[in-house]
Amino acid sequence: MSVSLDPLAAIDIAKAYLAAMESRDLARAKSFLAPGIEFIFPGGARLNDLDAIVAGSAKRYQFVGKHIESIDAAPVTGGGVAVYVRGTLHGRWLDGGAFEGIRFIDRIEVRDGLIVRQDVWNDSGEIRNAVR
Repeated sequence: MSVSLDPLAAIDIAKAYLAAMESRDLARAKSFLAPGIEFIFPGGARLNDLDAIVAGSAKRYQFVGKHIESIDAAPVTGGGVAVYVRGTLHGRWLDGGAFEGIRFIDRIEVRDGLIVRQDVWNDSGEIRNAVR
């Protein structure tokens, strides 16, 4: 049974997790994740391992960060809270070219104080392919 979670607490968890990811403090980022977490990326790619996500990102970017424009939270059927984070990505591609203004949305589902799922949507593939 899921413990009721205040939407503001879920937002704080999501923000702290994203900040840890951006600073590459992976030990801290992992402390926010539930066992068996599911990450879903554009194209339907599914991963369960944060280290694999970081390794995959290293094949695309030298650096990537997020400018957060809005955060909303809503209860999830069956318990927990879905936190929606919207904004733009900025950083450097592997070839050293800078980018900014790439739209993203993360849906981070929090149950019992831990993140159980993260859905990621962004336009980085479209932007990267357009400049090639």
